Amino acid sequence: MMSDTLKPAPKDIGSIFGRRPIWLWFLSMFLFYAVWLLLVQQHGQWEAVKSHWPIATAMAVGSYAAGSTPMGGGTVGFPVLVLLFDLPASLGRDFSFAVQSIGMVSASIFILVRRQPLAGSMLKGAMLGALLGTPLGILVLAPLIPDLWIKMIFAVIWGSFGILHLYRVREIASHSGMTEFDEKWDQKVGFIVGIGACALAVGVTGVGVDMVIYAVLVLLCRADLKIAIPTSVVIMAFTSVLGVLVKTLSNSWQPGVYENWLAAAPVVALGAPLGVFIVGLIGRAPTLLVVAALCVGQFVWTCFSERHVLGGSGIVLAGAAVAVCLWGFEKLRARGIILVERAQSDRAKIDVIPEVERPTGMLTPNTQ
Repeated sequence: MMSDTLKPAPKDIGSIFGRRPIWLWFLSMFLFYAVWLLLVQQHGQWEAVKSHWPIATAMAVGSYAAGSTPMGGGTVGFPVLVLLFDLPASLGRDFSFAVQSIGMVSASIFILVRRQPLAGSMLKGAMLGALLGTPLGILVLAPLIPDLWIKMIFAVIWGSFGILHLYRVREIASHSGMTEFDEKWDQKVGFIVGIGACALAVGVTGVGVDMVIYAVLVLLCRADLKIAIPTSVVIMAFTSVLGVLVKTLSNSWQPGVYENWLAAAPVVALGAPLGVFIVGLIGRAPTLLVVAALCVGQFVWTCFSERHVLGGSGIVLAGAAVAVCLWGFEKLRARGIILVERAQSDRAKIDVIPEVERPTGMLTPNTQ
């Protein structure tokens, strides 16, 4: 049986700045905190920062999850603002973009300077897809979707993702390396994932492409978590920055996002890369299980808090939507098993040429 092969980390960073140019991350942190202090001081925002301490506290947990799992900081920020503080779902979505543009970017820089392996071909394709899907989702689809639907879409996506890990985490955590398919195929799959997830999930809820690209990597490509999770962090960082640009250029930020961002940004800037570092010491499976339980919990919480609006039929439909997502995950996993077996078979045919198929006069080793 062919063993999965590990795709190496990019070499250009190390060749220019040394093996692990960690000083680049420290420089980025210095620049961020200098700008943040300038914003707070010049505009007299200290009271706003103090009054929004609850979201900063919540994002201490959210940022750790963002760096150590394929679940962006918005996974915690969205339900805290929407379910706990009873704020509009559109604000939770915009806050996800804003806070992840700091936390996920900080974690991505940390990942790159540490030369952690990434699924490069699929990541490139997903970035290209995000360039099209994110503006489409934010500007065209999101304004058409009511707040309740945004809540339920978020709850269903992350609830199904949590359930998947509660019963598949051992298998997912056992993968080693990554099955290499054709580079163009990887880019094509990444592009489809990027444009679809960014238009249908990220544009509406502020998160989602990280989870989908991760699911494709671990279920279809049987990728190691050490590859899949960093790749999901980088694509979510890229998409969040893109979302911030689209929201700013279209002048469509929800009121209250800036104040919550001021309070949470200095926490997530350190919390997300801290998650990247700590999870390397304690392992990813325990963290994934805890966050998976939180994802399932927020689905139950959303259904309970909106039960009067949803009614019995609405709750049943939400449960059915989760089942459909899980069915999709399982189909992806089954397809991945077939593709891996096919790749192993093709590699075996290349490595070993049957004696009967050798042309006449073809020499075998040690015949001379």
